[in-house]
Amino acid sequence: MPRPTEKVPWRWLRERRESRTLVLLVVFVALLLDNMLLTAVVPIVPTFLYATEYEGANSSATPEHMELGPSRAPPFSSLFSYFDNSTVRPRRAPPRRSAPHSGCLQGHDFLSKENVRVGLLFASKALVQLMVNPFVGLLTNRIGYHIPMFTGFITMFLSTVMFAFSGTYALLFVSRALQGIGSSFSSVAGLGMLASVYPDDLERGNAMGIALGGLALGVLIGAPFGSVMYEFVGKSSPFLILAFLALLDGALQLCILQPSRAAAESSRGTAVLALLRDPYVLVAAGALCFANMGVAMLEPTLPIWMMQTMCSPKWQLGMAFLPASISYLIGTNLFGVLAHRMGRWLCALVGMVVVGISLLCVPLAKNIYGLIAPNGGLGFAIGMVDSSMMPAMGYLVDLRHTSVYGSVYAIADVAFCVGFALGPSTGGAIVRAVGFPWLMVIIGVINIIYAPLCWYLRSPPAKEEKIAILSQECPMETKGYPTQRRRREFPLTDNSDVEAENAE
Repeated sequence: MPRPTEKVPWRWLRERRESRTLVLLVVFVALLLDNMLLTAVVPIVPTFLYATEYEGANSSATPEHMELGPSRAPPFSSLFSYFDNSTVRPRRAPPRRSAPHSGCLQGHDFLSKENVRVGLLFASKALVQLMVNPFVGLLTNRIGYHIPMFTGFITMFLSTVMFAFSGTYALLFVSRALQGIGSSFSSVAGLGMLASVYPDDLERGNAMGIALGGLALGVLIGAPFGSVMYEFVGKSSPFLILAFLALLDGALQLCILQPSRAAAESSRGTAVLALLRDPYVLVAAGALCFANMGVAMLEPTLPIWMMQTMCSPKWQLGMAFLPASISYLIGTNLFGVLAHRMGRWLCALVGMVVVGISLLCVPLAKNIYGLIAPNGGLGFAIGMVDSSMMPAMGYLVDLRHTSVYGSVYAIADVAFCVGFALGPSTGGAIVRAVGFPWLMVIIGVINIIYAPLCWYLRSPPAKEEKIAILSQECPMETKGYPTQRRRREFPLTDNSDVEAENAE
């Protein structure tokens, strides 16, 4: 017969599984690693493709012992001989030495086409995530959040390992698309879980702000981490480190969650199509989409624009996103609390206007230091929009539909994905057609024009059985209220179903 002291670890684990704080930690870490991987590739992919495809093609077409002479041969012109035999040297200078005296990279035509290819590669993650999200939302309603959350970890780990060893554009494309599947499971299940265990509107807003802080921290660390590691260690190093961190996240999920157990929601959620017909849900989703589309367009185009106009080294391509990441981290944590007080509709409206102004100022920068102010303002403003609209989506479901959150956060994640799919895929084509400055003008003006629509979220009507909520002055700032059916305090323990039945 085991001694009572031997049961202490199991008792401790059961108590930890009843802690909402540790659920918040799991979601925080999952979003952190997802977005570290999301942004770590941003400074790596353009320079990696340039080095492997453009410089590789030139070096294979040019005799290995030749050093370019004083003549200025255009890209791929080495098929013709512009050299005298006297120019043959025992060593070959690096291809970048043959660039113009300004130090910029050669092959502007190649870089212009690369805008489109890199944009499509970055957009592949969002496109796949866009298609998977509705199914994940339905799945969480049927089997709960634990299994989808762990499935997201496994898929994310495989994607990270593939990134480490992918050496061609096609393999990088597959790795990015696989990340979209993992991100869909992690984001929808994680946000839905938070909304479920934090039924109070104020507490939910604070929890969402902290979780989005994990997203912001991932964006903050990812791009500089990827560029510095790529410059000084190698391409595989940042992804191998992320794969190791993903394993730690998987161990944390095994301890806190129960990924071997299915636990369906206690009530039937509103159908996705019914939520999509709700104009207030669409306005909130549109704000998330257009605000994030601005930074999504910057990801593939800003590094290449910096390579062309500023002649920036590799490490600067990731560091350029650092001000946006820091300010986003500040904005999400600050307005997770303030948005509830000032009105989430107003917070989103002001944020979208600031997003538009910041994007208009990006092309005015002449060097990396000129990008600090506009990128900082952009990140802060997107933090305002995200930290106000994400809890507002859950509030709208509580107010106008059934309080089951898988589908609505699938729609919220779809809004993100549309922004991150249309942004990179169309941004590269627009840059090639009219140039990078006009791209910033277009998306900046779109954000400013859309911003007034957030006013409609000021006083959304409720169902008849919830009409009492509207008696308060600002419905979007209401305090916590009970949902349609008394929900389990924390749906992760083995005895939670029995406790819920006894309570009823």
